[in-house]
Amino acid sequence: MTPVLEASGLTKRYGHRTALADCDLSVPAGRVIGLVGANGAGKSTLLHLACGLTAPTSGTIRVLGAAPAAGPAHLARVGFVAQGAPLYAELSVADHLKLGAKLNPRWDPDLARRRLARLDLDPRQRAGRLSGGQRAQLALAVAAAKRPDLLIFDEPAAALDPLARHAFLDHLMESVRELGAAAILSSHTLPDVARVCDYLIVLAGSRIQLAGEVTELLATHARITGDPTALPAAAETISRSDRGAVVRLPRPLPVDGPWQADPLDLEELALAYLDRAERLPTEAHR
Repeated sequence: MTPVLEASGLTKRYGHRTALADCDLSVPAGRVIGLVGANGAGKSTLLHLACGLTAPTSGTIRVLGAAPAAGPAHLARVGFVAQGAPLYAELSVADHLKLGAKLNPRWDPDLARRRLARLDLDPRQRAGRLSGGQRAQLALAVAAAKRPDLLIFDEPAAALDPLARHAFLDHLMESVRELGAAAILSSHTLPDVARVCDYLIVLAGSRIQLAGEVTELLATHARITGDPTALPAAAETISRSDRGAVVRLPRPLPVDGPWQADPLDLEELALAYLDRAERLPTEAHR
């Protein structure tokens, strides 16, 4: 099956500033991908490259098997919700649906109406007068009604309160299931990513620090307490704290070692790699 996102040596510079450096990726189809990292890590740059909003300085990127924004048919296969869920403030809710129908050949009016009916939005209300949560939901409904094969979200819930964020993520997952689409969710809110994503990409210092299936990544990492110096040579220490060492394990540990191995959750795993990148900002870790 064609990967949803492929990159090789992908680099983007703005003048003397490097936003992304030498990124290699191959993300399988059908995944809900969490893209995490601190502000300025390069998350938005990667998503803008994937949408064709900007071009690489060097390297290549392919989305759904083709160059980003390769043509009208390819554009119709990707739904994008930018940071802050930008809408046309003077247009009504109904106007946004009419505009979506004109611009998108695969537009599904029934899907759009069903989504908005559940939100109890007045079709006559102008987008500029909606709450943050309502704007995010309207942007999601418009993106989903394109019936895309890939939905891309750039920090869509960053400004929402906890209840609105929870509702938005519920609707996001409903849309993904209904469409049978893949999705990329950029967020610095790790609990949100842990709740909905099955594939993880950690970006820091403009480089990919970690990428893979969540279940596989969690199975090959552990928090070690005891004597970490006695670990097998192939074990890689990612970070240390007073709680122990987060270690990447190429194979299961022997059961009789002088240590205790405890499982990690996704948040602990991502933080360990972000911590390492902050301490060693000039090194690229994969």
